[in-house]
Amino acid sequence: MTPPNSWQSSSPQLDLSAMARAEARQNTLTKPPGSLGQLEQLAITLCGQQHTDQPRADRVHMAIFAGDHGVCDEGISAFPQAVTAQMIANFAGGGAAISVMARQLGAALEVVNLGTVGDVADGLPGVIDARIRPCTRNLALEPAMTADEVAAALQAGDAAAERAHQAGADLFIAGDMGIGNTTSATAIACQLLGQPPEFLTGPGTGLNADGVNHKAAVIVRSLARHGNDTTPLAVLASLGGLEVAAIAGAILGAASRGIPVLVDGFIVSVAALVACKQQPELRHWLHFAHHSAEPGHNAILQALNARPLLNLGMRLGEGSGAAVAVPLLRAACALHNQMASFADAGVSDQSAG
Repeated sequence: MTPPNSWQSSSPQLDLSAMARAEARQNTLTKPPGSLGQLEQLAITLCGQQHTDQPRADRVHMAIFAGDHGVCDEGISAFPQAVTAQMIANFAGGGAAISVMARQLGAALEVVNLGTVGDVADGLPGVIDARIRPCTRNLALEPAMTADEVAAALQAGDAAAERAHQAGADLFIAGDMGIGNTTSATAIACQLLGQPPEFLTGPGTGLNADGVNHKAAVIVRSLARHGNDTTPLAVLASLGGLEVAAIAGAILGAASRGIPVLVDGFIVSVAALVACKQQPELRHWLHFAHHSAEPGHNAILQALNARPLLNLGMRLGEGSGAAVAVPLLRAACALHNQMASFADAGVSDQSAG
């Protein structure tokens, strides 16, 4: 199996003329220039991404990617692997944080099951069966996935982006679920950024200091086994998770279809880093929702030159931080589209300062 076309093809260009018109409009609205801060740039960028003078964030498509990790054999999580399958059922039942947020936002929510150790019942509402294997292999001892398995995960992510496109989504959000995935994501980040594990490793599901030190030591072993290869596919296969690869595929797939992406926290940001290493121009399609409490997130944000919208101490995953940020994008669009200009309101430019 080969990766989807979006893995190799370039992301579309932004509409620079639409962005120029949007910037000009911002400078005519009844406010001092720049006084709405990041909200102004959000609206301008969305105009360029959506090829429009009227940006929008009404139709939001959320896809949560779930998969288990063989590295849990090393005792790197405070929670058992059974939680991954249990949370898929919780998503389907509407009881998870992201389920609540999807209802609040009127957003579409799907869960893509890439493979869990625990059993997942057939026919759960909103759950898409894309199982590749029950879990990845133990990345401390051997490559986590084969090239074909990575390609299958990338394809699953791309398929979610196509569903978002078919639904006419204005915005795409990817979320993650997988016990052990902060170990995988941290290993990927260390490899791609050349950072030592002791700087990036965090508590994940709630490890104490000894647990974090043990987790960092497992990552050190994994990196030593992997070697020096920093090509995105090789890093995903060796150190990645099924859901991390799928998220990278979904982000690339959404951008290739002209859908802006709102990036969640640490796990999704690592997937975005992988995708941007493959296609640097992808960065123009990404908005960053929040600064995760996971310590490695800061290094990822710096590497991607990202300025997140929120810093609430969140580290849940599931796409929850991105969901919380959606109202900010909607506010940016409303302000851009509905505010009066100085001429419309009969207000002097000078008096607005």
